Amino acid sequence: MPAKSAAQQKAAGAALSAKRGEIPKSDLKGASRSMVESMTESELEELASTKRKGKPEHKSKPH
Repeated sequence: MPAKSAAQQKAAGAALSAKRGEIPKSDLKGASRSMVESMTESELEELASTKRKGKPEHKSKPH
């Protein structure tokens, strides 16, 4: 499941770092905080490894 936006990819990267113990979980905010608890390390790796080229910064909301 590739990231749908650059923001989602960045959040997954931060959550992955916390899951690996590279940064404290208390430093996380927003989406990355929930991702670290609800996703496996392999799921986070997949999202974080998505290329940002061509991705919007944030996914647009449907109207």
